[in-house]
Amino acid sequence: MESNYKKLIVWQKAMSLTTNVYGLVKKLPREENYALSDQMRRAVVSIPSNIAEGCGRYNQNEKSFFMRVARGSATELETQLLICKNLGYLNDEDVQTSIVALNEIIKMLRGLEKPTSRKFLSSTN
Repeated sequence: MESNYKKLIVWQKAMSLTTNVYGLVKKLPREENYALSDQMRRAVVSIPSNIAEGCGRYNQNEKSFFMRVARGSATELETQLLICKNLGYLNDEDVQTSIVALNEIIKMLRGLEKPTSRKFLSSTN
C-alpha cells in the first residue's frame, strides 16, 4: 500500500464526505449541538483520520486495524444519519446521498484491509 494517504481515493472520498456531513450538521436543531451533531462530527472526522494513521504504519496488521476502525466509524455515522432522518432533522435526499458515499467508502476500506491493496490509489495525485 502506498504510504502517501492523500493519493488514496478512499481518503479523498472520506474527506469529501466530511465536508458534506459538516454541512448537514448545521441543519440540526440547536439542542443537538452537544449531542448528536457532536457525535456525527467525531465519527466523520474519524474516517479519513484513521485511514491516514493506518497508512503511516509499517506493519500490515496495524494498517488493517486502522482501516477497520475507519469502517466502524463509517457504520456509526450511517446509524446517526438514519436517526436524524427518523427524527425529521434531515430529509431523505440528504441522508441517502451520504449513505451512498458511506457504502462506497466501506467497500473500499474492506479492500484496504488486505495486504496487496493498491487499487484505490488515485492516478491524478
